[in-house]
Amino acid sequence: MSSAHPRPPVDPLTVGVLALAVASVSSSAPLIAFAAAPALAVAFWRTLLSTVVLAPFTLTRRRVELRTLTVGAARREGWYCVLSGVALAAHFATWMPSAQLTSVAAATALGATQPVWQGLIARWQGRRLPSAVWVGIGLAVTGAVLATGADVGVSGRAFAGDLLAVVGGMFAAVYTAFGERARATISTATYTTICYGVCALVLLVVCLVGGVRLHGYGSGTWLAILGLVAGAQLLGHSMFNHALRRVSATTISVLILLEAPGAALIAWAWLGQLPRPLALPGLALLLVGVTVVVLGGSRAGRRPVPAALPADAAPSPSRPPAG
Repeated sequence: MSSAHPRPPVDPLTVGVLALAVASVSSSAPLIAFAAAPALAVAFWRTLLSTVVLAPFTLTRRRVELRTLTVGAARREGWYCVLSGVALAAHFATWMPSAQLTSVAAATALGATQPVWQGLIARWQGRRLPSAVWVGIGLAVTGAVLATGADVGVSGRAFAGDLLAVVGGMFAAVYTAFGERARATISTATYTTICYGVCALVLLVVCLVGGVRLHGYGSGTWLAILGLVAGAQLLGHSMFNHALRRVSATTISVLILLEAPGAALIAWAWLGQLPRPLALPGLALLLVGVTVVVLGGSRAGRRPVPAALPADAAPSPSRPPAG
């Protein structure tokens, strides 16, 4: 008899949960594009409000764990939480402005290159990557070049947004790397609260130094920010985490890539954004490449590339986050 515990079969409830999760994370980029506020301010408020939601539970149920992170060898894990929060702030500070500069479709797809950078980080750490992963990386990079090249002819603003989205994907990989180390011994609630709190603090300092307006928005913008907190930041990833009991992390990684077409459809129906025709082949090739990276790493029986989360990813208890 195998010692492994088989997963329960996928039931209709799990299918519904996954559909809700994909829809929730797909709403992120359109909400950011809709919000009539600086992207840095939106990033600050979404992380601050998420921390406010999570902190009461952590402070009451994880108080002992929080104290242990300040003494002895556990301080190293505490620093991983802090560094993860700094990297998440950098991810939000680059990817979220991209959703307001370029199209929602381009920002989401280019931000989804996170698993590619995660694989390269793994290689830099000395882990060998399967050949399928290198093929996927090549496809994804080629697709990104085609997509961003198409935007060069559209406007400098769109091209700048494309570059920010790619950089956002890179920082998401760094955020994942630190988060993976921290969550090896730290509970999700503790890690998430510290990470989001540090992220909010860093973004607050950046906003104050840069003179970014943090108040005076219309009701529509505040509703968009609350939608980001309840949807992509909390509800979407919570539903993915729930589904992990019945669905593999690799399957969820691929499902999360549906965020790109999902966000594009929402942006088209709600904001009237039509993806640029010349960029579509590149974006499609990019998503194919990322899928090959995720599946190639999984089939090799290794973990060179953690499960992909959307560009604005939240931490997950059962799999590495992305952005």
